[in-house]
Amino acid sequence: MFNNSALAEAITFDCGNSEQAKALANLIATDKNQQRPILVCHPTLVKLAEEKAKDMASRGLVSHFLGGSPNSRIRDAGLVLPDYYGDAMSNQVEALAGGYINAEDVWYALQTSTSHRQHLLAEVPFYQEQDQIGVGFYKDYSTPHVEYWAVYLTKLESDTDIAPEDSTIKLVRKSKKFDEIPDKGLGIVTKDGEVILKTKKPD
Repeated sequence: MFNNSALAEAITFDCGNSEQAKALANLIATDKNQQRPILVCHPTLVKLAEEKAKDMASRGLVSHFLGGSPNSRIRDAGLVLPDYYGDAMSNQVEALAGGYINAEDVWYALQTSTSHRQHLLAEVPFYQEQDQIGVGFYKDYSTPHVEYWAVYLTKLESDTDIAPEDSTIKLVRKSKKFDEIPDKGLGIVTKDGEVILKTKKPD
């Protein structure tokens, strides 16, 4: 999805496990302040986002650390993050929210959080190379927050997991070091307000 206002009006960015998730992905991709030149919907990230939203609902929690950190969740799925991304307690890839009925409301709330806005709109150089996205949504009236939203937005070193099985071409992107590597920490956005918890900074 190119960051072009005319193009953004004409194209719907279709990426998510539900209509609500797809609507949020579209808002992120077509936002006039989006700094990325392109976004690609990654099916494994969509699956991870859906699983995370359902996991949060089953526990009644909006939390990054459920059975592992955001970075480790992606690595455990067989995807390869750049080697300069943080370790088992880091988050450079995940945005979560709970309690928002529709995509417009959750997108507004995410933008009011500095760390979430910087990540999702790529306001700092580190995030601008992140071009792979997946969005998940799950709703359960019996749970504390009812609506659960998960966004994975990251750079991946290899796309071989979605290449044809008989392909002999391995797509690898060169690593790039940054003077400053942000860590979103474990902050979450809910109807009750934003909760900010910091994680270990990557080396």
